Amino acid sequence: MKKIIFAILLALPMATFAQKIGHVNSGEIVQGMSEYTALQTEIQNLQKQFQDELQRKQSDIQTKADAYDKEKATLSETLRTYREQELQKAYEEYQQFGQTSEQELQKVYQTKMGEIQEKVMKAVQEVGAAGGFAYVLDAASIPYIGSSATDVTDQVKAKLGVK
Repeated sequence: MKKIIFAILLALPMATFAQKIGHVNSGEIVQGMSEYTALQTEIQNLQKQFQDELQRKQSDIQTKADAYDKEKATLSETLRTYREQELQKAYEEYQQFGQTSEQELQKVYQTKMGEIQEKVMKAVQEVGAAGGFAYVLDAASIPYIGSSATDVTDQVKAKLGVK
């Protein structure tokens, strides 16, 4: 009898460690979201606008440089210096715009992706709580997923309305 009680007492702590664990593929979820598709379209449109403006600025610089090269021999020292400074300033503005546009793209992407990830995280938390999971981990960061872990990706997708 003592052995049975001892075995039960040993098994009780092990039962408390048997927790329900789930995993999701957040990349698959995000890629299926309409918000992500809209973000990609927005980024592509912004890139196109910025690229068009950069090409326009580059064309203006090239036109000014060509005109300068044609007139260079006939210009006074003062006008040559002025035109060179004008070209240098235009080139610096071109470079600055390129950097600023890249920063803007990154800012928009990070802001919108943060909102998307927050929405996914909330859905994962709701599915985890509803399913009684102790942990719901992202499959991308798990080196091994055993057979006792439950894939809740489809449940999170359903919660978000993702197909």
